Formats: sequence, C-alpha cells, structure tokens
Amino acid sequence: MTLLLGIDIGTSSSKGVLTRSDGHLVAQAVREHTTSSPRPGWVEHDAEQVWWRDFTELAAELLAGAPANERLGGVGVSGIGPCLLPAGDADEPLRPAILYGVDTRAGDQVAELTARYGQDEIMRRCGSALTSQALGPKFAWVRQREPEVYGRMRRWYMASSYLVRRLTGAYVLDHHSASQCDPLHDLRGGGWIEEWCEEVAPGLQWPRLVWPAEVVGEVTAEAATATGIPAGTPVVAGTVDAWAESASAGATSPGDLMLMYGTTMFLVDVVGEPVPDVRLWSTAGAYEGTYCLAAGMATSGAITAWLRDLTGADYGTLTQEAAALPPGAEGLLMLPYFAGERTPVFDPDARGVVAGLTLRHGRAHLYRAALEATAFGVRHNLAAMREAGGDLRRLVAVGGGARDLWTQIVTDVTGLEQSVPRHTVGAAHGDAFLAAVGTGLARREDIADWNPHRSTVVPDPERSRVYDELYEHYLGLYPSTRETVHALAARQHADG
Repeated sequence: MTLLLGIDIGTSSSKGVLTRSDGHLVAQAVREHTTSSPRPGWVEHDAEQVWWRDFTELAAELLAGAPANERLGGVGVSGIGPCLLPAGDADEPLRPAILYGVDTRAGDQVAELTARYGQDEIMRRCGSALTSQALGPKFAWVRQREPEVYGRMRRWYMASSYLVRRLTGAYVLDHHSASQCDPLHDLRGGGWIEEWCEEVAPGLQWPRLVWPAEVVGEVTAEAATATGIPAGTPVVAGTVDAWAESASAGATSPGDLMLMYGTTMFLVDVVGEPVPDVRLWSTAGAYEGTYCLAAGMATSGAITAWLRDLTGADYGTLTQEAAALPPGAEGLLMLPYFAGERTPVFDPDARGVVAGLTLRHGRAHLYRAALEATAFGVRHNLAAMREAGGDLRRLVAVGGGARDLWTQIVTDVTGLEQSVPRHTVGAAHGDAFLAAVGTGLARREDIADWNPHRSTVVPDPERSRVYDELYEHYLGLYPSTRETVHALAARQHADG
C-alpha cells in the first residue's frame, strides 16, 4: 500500500497526517505555535520558525513511524491564506509574513486602491471588494511603509507555496489562492491582471498558476535531508487551508457548504458560476471549473482559547459547564468581534461586546455565550450567502472545533442540519487526498470512501425558537454599539 503525507500550517497550530492511498489514517501529529502582533491590527508569522520548522518536525515525526514495507507516494501541503511573505533573490524571507484578513494594517491602501480602480470594476474583474483579506493592499503597504524591504523583494509566497518552493524549487501558486489576491487576479479569466500587478507591485516575479492537485515537482536532495521525505517524492501545489478542508470533507460540488470550526470560522459554499457580492468573497474552487462564495469570521475558537487561558479551566470543563446552561446563557449576548470582523460587516475596528452581564454570571455563561456568538455570526453569513445567490443544500462540519456542543448550538441557531464526516482532522487530510488525486492514486469521487459520513446534527425546535428571538437582538447589537467601539478602537490604535 502506498502512503501519502499531508501537512497544514494553521493560525495557531500545524497539523500533519500520514494516510494510505485508500484513505486509512495511519498517523497524525500536531505542533502548536503562536502568531506575533507587534502592533494593534498586525498579525504575523515567522516563515522559518513557524512554517518550515513545523513542516520539517511534523514530516520527521510522521515518517518515523511509517510501516517499513510501504513507500511514500506523494506530499500535499496547505496553509493559512491569503498571506504575503516578501522574499529576496535567494528566496530568503525579508520580514515576517503578513497574515490574511485578521491583519488589518492596510486599511489606507484598501481605500487608495478602491479609489484608483473603482469598486465596480474590481468586483467585475476580481469577484470581491477590497478588504483586509485582499492581498493587493498588503503589497502596497510594504511598498509604501517598508521601502527598504520592497527594494530587495523579488518573489513572494503564501504558506503553501513557500513550502512547495522549499521542497521542490518550483515557484507556483494555485488558482484558488491567486483568486484571493485582489485586485491582481482575474477570476473568470483565471490569470494575473498584468497591468494592475505592475502598478501595485512593480518589478516582482509572479508565480506560475496551477491547480491544487497538480504535481509541480519532486522533493530535492536538500529538502530530503531536512525533512526525511525521500528525494524524488512527488509534491502537489496545495492551497489555502479552508479549501483543502473542503476537499477532505467532499464539499466540492455546487450546493455543498463547508463550515470550518477553528481559530476562525470559515464558510465555503460551492457554486457553479461566480456570484460576486460586496459582503463576501467570490473565489475559484479547489478543482478546475468550480467557484465558491466564501465567508470568514475574524475569531471563533480564538475566543474560546482566550477564555480558557483567562479562567485557567480546560476545554472539557468549560464545555461541560456550558452544556448544563439553557440557550441564551441565562441572559448573556456576545458580539464575537474580538479582532474586528471580516464578513459580512468588514469592519476592522469592530470590537467584542458582552451584553447583559450581572454578578451571578460566571465562566460557564461566558463560554456558552461565546459559542452562541459564533453561531449567530454563522447565521448572519449564511443569510448573506443566500441573498447573494448561493446554493446551500448540504452543510458539512469540519475542523478541530467540530465537537458535539458547538455544532449543536450552530445547528440550533441556524435551523440547518450538519453532516459530520468520519475524519475532522482538517486540511492536512485534504492535503493527503489532493496528493492522491494528483499522483493518480485516487479520483475526486473517491472522497466518499476516504472520508464517509459519520453522523448528522439535527436542530431542536424548542431551542431554535429561543435563538430566533436572540438573533434579532444580535443583529441590533453591532449597529447600536458601533460608534462607541470605534472610539475605543481609535484609542487602542493610538496607544499601540
């Protein structure tokens, strides 16, 4: 039997799996890491100390326990995105990587580029309005604010493409990741908008565009020494983590929607044709000929981790205590905008709000309110997707947070069933599957056998009625507090 290696670089941890070509999970491993936030609104990763170190350690650990009589047939990678890692002549990182939409430093550049090209034209060509998620403004920020870095910059990478470069020497980027590089990529045309690339980020080499499951090279002798992966092993291009996770869950056909429970909550709805909407992102899919409507919350699991650290209680205890409380956390309502918010409000200066606090409320109430807040955020995004023309027929729950209480609360809040696959280990499993597809060891339709349906989460009508009432208050809480939290955010920026 042939083995496949999949490794994903996440926001707060990296995960790896070793599978057989029939999808059997042989081993898995995790590495925790942190982000750096040197100033308010800045979120960064050190490419060497996070991306490459995590990859090499995970690969070595997983391969050390591989059956001696089974060979490694392919490698797949994924990671957070879209990110911007400036690199020099020798591919050396010139500064820490600027992360995806949780990094909000380029607000001025978003406004400048929107004014230059016009929102309607950007939407027509790229499919998405410019926000903190877009990569073009981050190029402009580096060029304007760090000219010494930009002057040495020759190439640039995301997490997955950097790993591919280190493993194979290939300078490529997958079509999906490129479709989040607004306003530099033509969504329908499937290529770089050369005149805008040269205006926004002149003088750079641009990566060749490929599809995530395409084999783009083989592991070099140097990379083999660093990782333990045999030289000559095929490597596929990979993609952004959420789309690898969609592939893992089989959510790749029109009507499928993936909910990724992680540090942030991410939603991917597969559609037959682009349906641009200013509240969402319209992107290329994981496979050629597919498109997606995507949404992403700036925080979800990040809030539960914050509460865990703040209270000193472990997740199991907090979950057990929160599960004993009724819907609504006995009169608490939270806005989950602890790091600003992405879709559908696109407000980097939004902030978290907890309404209804009394002296009788404790850590369990806050924890349940946090889970409910993310569920209300999911419902808000699903409503925007429907209004945009999204096709929501099958919801699949994936990610490390796809646990009983959280998924049940989301189902009760939205009123929609969720399918939970056997493996929810996430994007790393999808990486292995994409490697299997790219090397001819599996077909796209084989995902049903690789990762079959395990259970269905069904809404409880009584709890759903309670949440219907609370949702209306949730929708009103942001506009009623926006002026105040914006003033507080301004103070935070000044203090930073």
